[in-house]
Amino acid sequence: MSSGFVHLRLHSEFSIVDGLVRIDDAVKAAAADGQGALALTDSANLFGAVRFYVAARKAGVKPILGCDAWITNPADRDQPHRLLLLAADRAGYRRLCELVSRAWLENQHRGRAQIRLEWFEAGTDGLIALSGGPQGEVGQLVLAGNFEAARAAARRLAALFHRRFYLELQRAGRAGDEACVRGTVRLARELGLPPVATHPIQFIARSDFTAHEARVCIAEGYTLADARRPRAFTEEQYFKSRAEMQALFADVPAALANSVEIARRCNLELELGRPRLPEYPTPPGVTLDEHCRNLAQQGLTRRLAALFPDEARRAAERPKYGARLDMELATIAKMGFSGYFLIVADFINWAKSQGIPVGPGRGSGAGSLVAYALGITDLDPLKYDLLFERFLNPERVSMPDFDIDFCQDGRDRVIEYVKNKYGAASVSQIATFGTMAAKAVVRDVGRVMEWNYGRTDELAKMIPFQPGKLITLQMAREMEPRLAEREQSDEETRELLALAGQLEGLTRNVGMHAGGVLIAPGKLTDFC
Repeated sequence: MSSGFVHLRLHSEFSIVDGLVRIDDAVKAAAADGQGALALTDSANLFGAVRFYVAARKAGVKPILGCDAWITNPADRDQPHRLLLLAADRAGYRRLCELVSRAWLENQHRGRAQIRLEWFEAGTDGLIALSGGPQGEVGQLVLAGNFEAARAAARRLAALFHRRFYLELQRAGRAGDEACVRGTVRLARELGLPPVATHPIQFIARSDFTAHEARVCIAEGYTLADARRPRAFTEEQYFKSRAEMQALFADVPAALANSVEIARRCNLELELGRPRLPEYPTPPGVTLDEHCRNLAQQGLTRRLAALFPDEARRAAERPKYGARLDMELATIAKMGFSGYFLIVADFINWAKSQGIPVGPGRGSGAGSLVAYALGITDLDPLKYDLLFERFLNPERVSMPDFDIDFCQDGRDRVIEYVKNKYGAASVSQIATFGTMAAKAVVRDVGRVMEWNYGRTDELAKMIPFQPGKLITLQMAREMEPRLAEREQSDEETRELLALAGQLEGLTRNVGMHAGGVLIAPGKLTDFC
């Protein structure tokens, strides 16, 4: 662990509204500065957690996973408080997942997922809490001069997070920051609570400030020049080095030391890459492998009867199909995927029984005779000499993947069936992330720069379109001479494209996949 300071507060692009930081860039910045650890604390979500965890460990930086949470303010739902939550261990990470999920499912207000303070009373084991600086309840009360209420709020939070609550100090160039620091340090002394210095990172370099403001304007519907738009951020909110943070908080050395102490306390290990299949119900005393074999053999008998109505021909073909089925079943059992085949076959056959059109199966899965026998696919792989090994191969262990098409008019009924069978807490559709592609980002930046529609549209249309191929701004410059010429000759175009280039590829919004469904062997929050 490096000495001096560790960044514990960072909004990446996955904060959607106000983060410009790409995860790889953040990890590189921490490694280049010799920081042995770094926290990712996006706003009310953990979208970037696994990507960050993998990238940080690969770079030799200790990953700390957390969340910049909204906490419901009972006095005014429109003014929630902030609280920074960090996972110290696996139990803390699971608790954090539960809290964030519950906030989105049960307690949204004006598009914000808010955690209720009383939810912490059920337990906070494994969670470290930071007070939220000037945006937290304690900080807000300090700024209002209500020290008695600030003391009470700090005591309440300290009781909920026993020996795991810190008073957060920030100096990010915002009005009130210094007054909040002075008042919070006073509280820390009076109550015997540890202070910690953090820096609210929104972008990597100081020069990224304008691009960050453009991102905020795109998300919130403002223009850069609008004098009435909220200006919640400053150009100081870049990734400061340890030396800069040590200079910034030279008067409160304990707050710097506590950032390192918190990093030492956070020791989360995630188990990645191991399939965790839900429990498929089998008859009493029958194993998954046995049940899969029984159903496959029964299914093959039905398929052969349809393929070869002539009994003599069927008897002649049976040994070839039987040998292939035995080989596949042995491989499936050896790799531990009998349950996967049973689960997929179950909801596909249910859909067919309900009159919901289901495709015949696409991709390498069509090479499996077991899939054909179970009704997962509708193509005889032996007739077309399709190889099972392309789908499942013991020498290349990976989860099998059936590409199945359900009619869109009945897809929701299939998902509902799966939820009812495995439990709503164990089933979810997956998220999709929309990104700022070249044409779209030019239009977005044109709007926040107050270009008229016609002018922006003309520039956006200079970016070539090729079906199935992602065209970047740099590729567009090389492919379309008019775009390069306009950039060279017109200063405003040059400014727009430079700004668009900083935003290109960032996550713009979150949606729901139409057909991607996740099924866990228990509560999703215990496994995701």
